[in-house]
Amino acid sequence: MPAAAARVPTNDCPPFLRWAGSKRKLLPRLKEFWTKGHKRYVEPFAGSACLFFALRPPKAIIGDLNPELISTYVEVKYRLPAVLAELSKLPPWDKEEYLRLRSLDTSRLEPQARAARFIYLNRFCFNGIYRTNLKGQFNVPYSGDGCGALPKDEVFQRCSRRLRGARFVNGDFEAVLIQAEKGDLVYMDPPYAVGARRVFREYDPGTFTLEDIARLRSRMLRLHKDGITFLVSYAESDEADVLRKGFSFETVPVRRNIAGFAAHRAWTNELLITNI
Repeated sequence: MPAAAARVPTNDCPPFLRWAGSKRKLLPRLKEFWTKGHKRYVEPFAGSACLFFALRPPKAIIGDLNPELISTYVEVKYRLPAVLAELSKLPPWDKEEYLRLRSLDTSRLEPQARAARFIYLNRFCFNGIYRTNLKGQFNVPYSGDGCGALPKDEVFQRCSRRLRGARFVNGDFEAVLIQAEKGDLVYMDPPYAVGARRVFREYDPGTFTLEDIARLRSRMLRLHKDGITFLVSYAESDEADVLRKGFSFETVPVRRNIAGFAAHRAWTNELLITNI
């Protein structure tokens, strides 16, 4: 068994969200890319933002295409007591409550209730996946009590404090990357656009395509030309070969929960691509 990714790192500020494809187990290596010379952290594919919370950068730009995700971060940053008050009303591990919340029209909810709903569904959905139907409605099935309880208030409070230095962008990754400057560390962990094998790709309302891979590659070249350091993590694949061409990279083993069940975990390789 590979040893590099076998242990989950100790983290004084774990993310309050679960997220399919999270790089939590790679944090010890990922954290090494942040140096004293970096002044700001930039992440256009936020997800659970586990590296952001682990690094504690003084300033950050956090972006994602998912409006529910970004609005939740905004509420946790600015109005955490109201979000916690809403969460306290919700019974844990309750399938009927999960399905009720899932069916709600979020446009009719107050921002803090909308954030609480997102957190609750994220905690108790199958494998931390974010997926919507053609109508844009969240449709991931209920997972049960195997995913653990909601985070304690202290976890939310730590995350809220670390979000104070962050600015949020709800939009395409290019809308975030055009704001990058020298002195930033740009971390990109895009959804997988891999056709060779089944990989969960719907981490946000849009599916990441091969055209997006080409756009991402173009932005990597631009960042390098402008002297901005970046790090990209991506599953070993033909697409990763496109992204890594001409840049430094390393291959890191990681254990993935391929089908969402413990019996189907397998070791695969992740490429860490950088211009450092």
